[in-house]
Amino acid sequence: MSPSRNFHDPIRVGVIGIGNMGQHHARVLSLLKDAELVGVSDVNVERGRDTASKHRVLFFEDYREMLPKVDAVCIAVPTRLHYDVGTTCLKAGIHVLIEKPIAATIAEAESLVQLAADQNCILQVGHIERFNPAFQELSKVLKHETILAIEADRMSPYSQRANDVSVVFDLMIHDIDLVLELVPSTIVRVSAHGNCVSPESKYLDYVTATIGFECGIIATLTASKVTHRKKRKITAHCTNSLTESNFLNNEILIHRQTTANWTTDYGQVLYRQDGFIEKVHTSNIEPLHAELEHFVACVRDRAQPSVGGAQALKTLRLASLIEQTAIDGQVWRSCDLQLREVATLS
Repeated sequence: MSPSRNFHDPIRVGVIGIGNMGQHHARVLSLLKDAELVGVSDVNVERGRDTASKHRVLFFEDYREMLPKVDAVCIAVPTRLHYDVGTTCLKAGIHVLIEKPIAATIAEAESLVQLAADQNCILQVGHIERFNPAFQELSKVLKHETILAIEADRMSPYSQRANDVSVVFDLMIHDIDLVLELVPSTIVRVSAHGNCVSPESKYLDYVTATIGFECGIIATLTASKVTHRKKRKITAHCTNSLTESNFLNNEILIHRQTTANWTTDYGQVLYRQDGFIEKVHTSNIEPLHAELEHFVACVRDRAQPSVGGAQALKTLRLASLIEQTAIDGQVWRSCDLQLREVATLS
């Protein structure tokens, strides 16, 4: 935020890229009381002008012309452009929320993280599921459990959206981030397998990966762009419970065992309860609303976001390793220097 502006003034924000996600960024920002949506920018002039008119803000055909007028931007352009647009904004001293993945390559991501630190700018990455009410409550539940294994399923019908990346970077990357947040332990083993919708396809459309952690927890992640039913679910197998979280309806169910018996006065067992289910209350807040509120607060307070560049870089490294492992059919272990270099430098 500019030193000449009052602390209590709304944070001036612009949106770069008015595609599927950018449209929602503009919508939510126009509603936040602590933010002022200044303008939007998109190479599609008709779409950009339409969005600007809808929210009664300025339209910029060249996003660079918007930068002197804002304190922060949300970048929702295709992944291949994240580095160039992000670099330009950070060099201008603008705080940035950039959609996931943080960049197309690890080298580009490292550069963005370093540049944000050098410029003393906030760099938040749009791993929106961190702000999903179901995940927020799941995190609280699992703090009191001993986790043995985690299963994450993220599946969707085929769509032309995000067809420039594999399913690992489009869908699985969300669950990679969530698993790394739930299991703060060193990764010692990764295996993965994948498939394409057609032999001519350049990118994997279905991938399943298994991650072994030093603490003993095993995480199995499955992501698909070719499944005929949408699914967003994380299941935690624990020593004393089975916890199922459904991100589509914000439902969390905790299954526990019991040995309670109901008997007659004469000691005859009428029935036995072998288990019971707890239903955890979750809020109905829109994850994007919570994410953008958090971003605006971090810009105002100069606080580090919960999903900053360093966390996003760690997620990108693991996503890159999973994709390469699925392509090569090899198993990565922490003692395997060659594959470690692939994960670090690709």
